[in-house]
Amino acid sequence: MDREPEQNLDRPEESGVADVTLVTRGVTVTASVEVSSTGVVVVRPAGDVSRCEIERGEPVELYWIGGNEERTLGGIVTSAEGGSEPRWQIGVKGQAERSQRRKAVRAQVALEVLIPWAGGQMTGTTVDVSEGGMRALMDGWGLPPDPGTALQVSLTLDAALVHLPGTVVWTSIRGAQWLLAVQFQEVPEKAGDLIRRRVFQALRDERAAAAG
Repeated sequence: MDREPEQNLDRPEESGVADVTLVTRGVTVTASVEVSSTGVVVVRPAGDVSRCEIERGEPVELYWIGGNEERTLGGIVTSAEGGSEPRWQIGVKGQAERSQRRKAVRAQVALEVLIPWAGGQMTGTTVDVSEGGMRALMDGWGLPPDPGTALQVSLTLDAALVHLPGTVVWTSIRGAQWLLAVQFQEVPEKAGDLIRRRVFQALRDERAAAAG
């Protein structure tokens, strides 16, 4: 039985987007996926790939969003077409694994934030977010919190208010606003799932835009 197409746990989705890392060069490009089968993945690199002319036999790593996590699979370039519309054919085998590129995958996501502070409620919007923390631009007053200050952060996710304990990492004063970097502490499983789902949706949208 075929796997559910929205999962794409073992191979990237056809017509989807993947990152291709040229292992020996440390170069990563975004590419649209034309063919995705058990043994072959064919991709079209996006943007200027003149610095990424590759040859048959070159090792690569594929990265894509499968389910609510980033997946990875190694392969070997079996053919490469250059020119104005480059196309790379990659031989793959085996099962993909969960990517370890980032411990906590972060994406630029704008979420409403509430933080109790100085007898009131600071309001603002996240600049980026991950399961591990966030950066948020807040409407502050009085003195900003020092690094190490414990905060209760409330994020609006899928019309739900998620409450997360956090610790201030650093603060940057930007006029009447504060840019806060906060590390989350002991994220509840349900809240972590909601954040992860929202982050990976943002990454899908970002990669689709880059490939378009």
